[in-house]
Amino acid sequence: MKKTVPVLLLLLLLLASCATAPPPVLGVSQWDHEWARGAVFYEVFVRSFADSNGDGKGDLQGLTAQLDYLKELGVDALWLMPVFKSPSYHGYDTTDYETINPDYGTNADFDRLLAEAHRRGIRVIVDFVMNHTSSQHPWFIDSASSPAAEHRDWYVWRADDPGWTPPWGGDNHTWHEKNGAFYYGVFWGGMPDLNFATPAVRREMERVAALWLRRGVDGFRLDATRHLFANGPGDLQNDQPETHEFLKEYAASVRATAPQSVLVGENWTETPIIAQYYGSTAKVEGGDELPMSFDFPLAEKIIAGVKAGDAAEIDAKLREILALYPQGVIDAPFLTNHDNTRLATQLADNPAGLRSAAAILLTLPGAPFLYYGEEVGLENGPGGKDEFKRTPMPWNASPGGGFTTGTPWFDFAPGQETANVAAESADPGSLLSWYKRLIRVRHGSEALRKGGLRMLSPLSAQVLAFVRTAGDERVLVVHNLGSSEVEAGPYALAGKRAETLLAVGSRAPTRTAEGWKVRLPAGGSGVWRLR
Repeated sequence: MKKTVPVLLLLLLLLASCATAPPPVLGVSQWDHEWARGAVFYEVFVRSFADSNGDGKGDLQGLTAQLDYLKELGVDALWLMPVFKSPSYHGYDTTDYETINPDYGTNADFDRLLAEAHRRGIRVIVDFVMNHTSSQHPWFIDSASSPAAEHRDWYVWRADDPGWTPPWGGDNHTWHEKNGAFYYGVFWGGMPDLNFATPAVRREMERVAALWLRRGVDGFRLDATRHLFANGPGDLQNDQPETHEFLKEYAASVRATAPQSVLVGENWTETPIIAQYYGSTAKVEGGDELPMSFDFPLAEKIIAGVKAGDAAEIDAKLREILALYPQGVIDAPFLTNHDNTRLATQLADNPAGLRSAAAILLTLPGAPFLYYGEEVGLENGPGGKDEFKRTPMPWNASPGGGFTTGTPWFDFAPGQETANVAAESADPGSLLSWYKRLIRVRHGSEALRKGGLRMLSPLSAQVLAFVRTAGDERVLVVHNLGSSEVEAGPYALAGKRAETLLAVGSRAPTRTAEGWKVRLPAGGSGVWRLR
């Protein structure tokens, strides 16, 4: 007995210690990218942003020359659409993951862009398209050459076409014939999917990621992450268990190389499924899978709500996100991107809507993404194909638009005469000035940048209201999406005084016995720090 009592006592002490303060998980690397929480990201299609040599195509030197504009706008980080070597204009079919597309410059040009961006405090993430390669990639050429080829199992082959069609609909087949066999390519035959069941493929993608991280990039936007594995027709080409398994492995490799980097997943689906791509926060703070995912459902609700003048579905979506996303992860809200019809076209004849949408986006938690040109109201081109969503940036109203001294690779979108950087920079009432103001307000408030979100009761269908809180700072945010003036509230919130951070055409909130009341004009937004 005398020998067992100390042992039992020690066990009890250890159990008590574990109950109150669990030890850190040994051997598990953690994310260290708190810089991304609240950061404003800016998506750039390099081909359409700024041309330095007059060949009509944007390039890395041109982008580098415009970094001061992005700094003045308030951008914290850039997302570069594909910049690796590719035979296409868009770059989503890579032929060499280690070499910059010659249309955009050289690897040395990329290094200079990184250095100049970092010198200005701007981070840079790049599009990493690892779901598939180009059919012109040397790996695929070898893979298709023979069943005994070295890279045969780097792609998915079978003897027949099982007749699968894309999981998003349509009649196109996802299996394609080559040299008497069929390979899998969920998008089209020119983009054969890599086989992530092959360990060598997994190792290669991790090696390439580490190479660019060591070079200085601050993370990756991961294309088509839902489709890394396909186990059958229809929805079995989406969100398979093996996909989550590999992404956890890939994220661990990235964290081990550069824990300060970020990964942003393109998971174009519904909120409950997106929530699963964060993985578990039990061992890795922020999630052991993808620490950020684009919020496609929220973007759709914001645009639809602004169009309709009704905030109810935006409110409901934000409540769903709060309920389903793991605690402490970083959302990636946006309005449009390179696959969407541009916001100015979707909100035609509604300039107030452009301001409302921007104000909603830039007062939400997470890391908001702006699509290049969105800040000047860049419209879509007059057609439905993707190029019309990716037209050259209008820097001024000249024939070359300040984009190039030559002939632009693609025509400017309509409205260039007034929707351009030069014209709007000189106008304090312009959309560009509104974006700058919103971003300054965001940067100036810890609650807006990094605080939590609490939705306030939707007392009027045209009002979206919430509170952002960080430490002792409490910020009330109210947006009126309607076409008429509205009195919002009362909101039962602590505080005796409201400090105005942003208010256009509205008076400061009034404190009543029932709570704070706010009067907002049609399309108005207000942000107040409650003290």
